[in-house]
Amino acid sequence: MGSVLLDLRDGIARLTLNRPERLNSISADMREALLFSLRRIAEEGARALIVTGAGRAFCTGQDLSERAMSAGAPPADLGQSIETFYKPLVLALRALPCPVIAAVNGAAAGAGASLALACDIVLAARSAVFIQAFCKVGLGPDGGGSHFLPRLVGTARAMGLALTGEPLPAEQAAQWGLIWQCLDDARLMPEAEALAARFARGAPLAHAAIKRTLYASLQNTLEQQLDLERDAQQTLGRSADYREGIAAFMEKRSPAFKGQ
Repeated sequence: MGSVLLDLRDGIARLTLNRPERLNSISADMREALLFSLRRIAEEGARALIVTGAGRAFCTGQDLSERAMSAGAPPADLGQSIETFYKPLVLALRALPCPVIAAVNGAAAGAGASLALACDIVLAARSAVFIQAFCKVGLGPDGGGSHFLPRLVGTARAMGLALTGEPLPAEQAAQWGLIWQCLDDARLMPEAEALAARFARGAPLAHAAIKRTLYASLQNTLEQQLDLERDAQQTLGRSADYREGIAAFMEKRSPAFKGQ
């Protein structure tokens, strides 16, 4: 899987988009490798995942050289591409029970920006930019971008980003609440690794429940959300991890969570 590098160690998965010569634009090979890698990460039970890009970009979206059309060629079915790849990819990312960290090391454009925003926590280098580039090729946001943007920054800013395609610097993205943190470039990967290690030591059942309840809150009524919280706490309260957490608190030591 040369276009995607997967490393699994000590409960932490590291997924690197590896087409630096093409600014990690998404090719057919990369699409297959990403889906395969996410299935493996789920099977291995990783406790944290870091997604980043090789070279000077995070991901510049779909490789448009694969979409070049000669005169008289039939129109491309982009809906089929979304149905068979981008939709399964985003859903697979969101379905992972472990926290997913995007370490955005450069430009995140088009579907690359959507990929970053599909992760649970986004860290970005100060030199990184987020670009809703779809309008520049006559398209609208995909890969979940139209879902994530207004929920993260509000409709007014989402419209401005999508309609103009103007780059949003990482520092401003953090100020707007689009991402979790903007970091000096040299600190990006050390901070991502430290955060992943923290999650790997944490309570995996609780992490999965936190993800599930927070994402469900975007659609639920207050009463539905209270019911979901009740059910989640009932299950977590019966876990060995909760018992260990309480014992560790009382004994003033670090807990040893096992996901049981």
